[in-house]
Amino acid sequence: MSERPILTANQIEMTFCDSDSPLEAIAEASLQVASNEFVSLIGPSGCGKSTLLRILAGLAQPTAGEVLLDSEPLRQPNEKIGFVFQRANLMPWRSTLQNVMLPLELAKVPHDEARARAIELLDLVGLEAFHEARPRNLSGGMRQRVALARALVYDPDVLLLDEPFGALDALTRERMSCELLRIWQVRRKTVIMVTHNIQEAIFMSDRVLTMSPRPGRIEQDLSVDLPRPRCMEALYDPHFGDLARQLRASLRTA
Repeated sequence: MSERPILTANQIEMTFCDSDSPLEAIAEASLQVASNEFVSLIGPSGCGKSTLLRILAGLAQPTAGEVLLDSEPLRQPNEKIGFVFQRANLMPWRSTLQNVMLPLELAKVPHDEARARAIELLDLVGLEAFHEARPRNLSGGMRQRVALARALVYDPDVLLLDEPFGALDALTRERMSCELLRIWQVRRKTVIMVTHNIQEAIFMSDRVLTMSPRPGRIEQDLSVDLPRPRCMEALYDPHFGDLARQLRASLRTA
């Protein structure tokens, strides 16, 4: 990459020793991500994708190796990094607005400022009519939009997404992919997204990294040279098919 990376993983290894048989989840995984870049991480189930993402967030410490954020070691969660889990994990007794305000409340941001920032983010993700709704009254896609707004509300530099659309039906997932790209183009965050979906990875990303089966290693770094902005018609571009074939070949070889 020509730009200095904002997030770097150097020779990450992760072994879980919770039982009599240690489990090596990740073996010497390294990557670099530049500012404002959208990178997807794809690989077979159990290869350590989500574990690697948690390490990149400072939510877990590797057995060996290091993570650098702006060239400084990352050893704990940092407000410069937002995280969206596979499930929205909203507090059912709080309204949509109150759920998005929660990180700012914990950071002791004044109430009026926190409310204004939460409203701005809810409007950005298309939920301007649902500020007072409870999570039980929202669809799955809407709950994930709330989770995305909550992750963005304190304006992190890096956004990590762990299969954020995995629980959604195909049509909702497609709409959410387009919505996330729209938000990314507005806010221009650095994004790393874990997904199992090859088309989704290519459609959204500047680069796609593939991982080997456990213990996970970075096997391929594929540049996605499709023009932006992208619409769903890009899926029918012959070059899109060529990129998909390269990813499938990499995963089969792994």
